[in-house]
Amino acid sequence: MEKARARALNVAPSAEFSIGELAQEFDVTPRAIRFYEDQGLLAPRRDGQRRIYTARDRTRLKLTLRGKRLGLSLSEIRELIDMYEPGRDARPQLERFLSVLESHKTSLLQQRADIEAQLTELDAFEKRVRKQLRRG
Repeated sequence: MEKARARALNVAPSAEFSIGELAQEFDVTPRAIRFYEDQGLLAPRRDGQRRIYTARDRTRLKLTLRGKRLGLSLSEIRELIDMYEPGRDARPQLERFLSVLESHKTSLLQQRADIEAQLTELDAFEKRVRKQLRRG
């Protein structure tokens, strides 16, 4: 399954990447990649001080960045990525992902409602202040 995933990404399953290559490809800093490594999201092989990332690490980085764009926490991202095992039923992972997405969406909708309420209140105060200023 990992081989099929790597082929789909046009990356050989045996491909190796440096931290600089991944940073450039995904437009992130090496520091960010090291942070994701510290958080348990990536596990590169070491050759002395040099980190060697595999196609699996590349995929995990891509999924991590996608999760961040969706607003997921690193612990949520790690949980979802760690649930994936080649050859295993993906249903539990997908169900958990759906649950995380629904929860996040609910939170964002509440934030939007709160912002809209604040904007309405600001508009009302702005009108009052402008009216008072016109009166002199």
